[in-house]
Amino acid sequence: MKFVVTLLCLLHCSCLFAKEYTFGVVPQYESQKLNAIWQPLLEQVSKQTGIKIRLVTVESIPVFEQAFANGEYDFAYMNPWHSVIAFEKQGYLPLIKDASRKLQGVLVVNENSGIDNVNELEGAEIAFPAPNALGASLLMRADLALLYGLKIKPVYVQTHSSVYLNVALNSTKAGGGVLGTLKQQSKSLQSKLKIIYKTREISRHPIVGHPRVKEQVQLKVQQAILQIGKNPSYKHLLEGIPINIPEAATLAEYQQLSRWGLREFYVEN
Repeated sequence: MKFVVTLLCLLHCSCLFAKEYTFGVVPQYESQKLNAIWQPLLEQVSKQTGIKIRLVTVESIPVFEQAFANGEYDFAYMNPWHSVIAFEKQGYLPLIKDASRKLQGVLVVNENSGIDNVNELEGAEIAFPAPNALGASLLMRADLALLYGLKIKPVYVQTHSSVYLNVALNSTKAGGGVLGTLKQQSKSLQSKLKIIYKTREISRHPIVGHPRVKEQVQLKVQQAILQIGKNPSYKHLLEGIPINIPEAATLAEYQQLSRWGLREFYVEN
């Protein structure tokens, strides 16, 4: 009898790991670049766990949003606000985050504008990359409206670089971005801008798991990524994402976005 029980347990585990699990990624880049970044990592996770994982890429963020809302991914990498929506729609739970950095929006004005305080921007045209850009737009617009009571005129210019250029050329009085993209601009452009406000901080993009995936499988994937982050031979697999220091993530740290009032500013696709 003991042998039969053991055999059944082994068969159950074999079935769990024989199944192929899908892994969706928010399309921050074109598919070719996403494959180059993610495929080596997922192959190493599969090697360490014996779990088959298939990368799934899509051409646009609206398609990605619809896919996770439908529960099409077993695992996924998404922005913090997406993780809130994904939990509400399907019960996805955060597994991994980058412990080394937080996500924070910055508000810039022209260096020679004479503007030093956000309260001077009442009624102003402010450039943003897109309505749902988390740090640069969602967090920033929520802060300006809910914390400062400002009414502004958003101007959506598609990219972070366009935001900074608009401000430098005085096409808009201010612009929303994030520190990382601001530092990527040329020194001459950066010298024309100054930061007058930073948003509240939030944990960065999590890797999440769908509740239909057995807890045993989710834990194996989570532990594998944590181990990869500690191994100097494999840490480079996380650099392109980037996740500098992988750490276990919790739902609570992302749900605070709902309390911050972002839903009012999110544009459903």
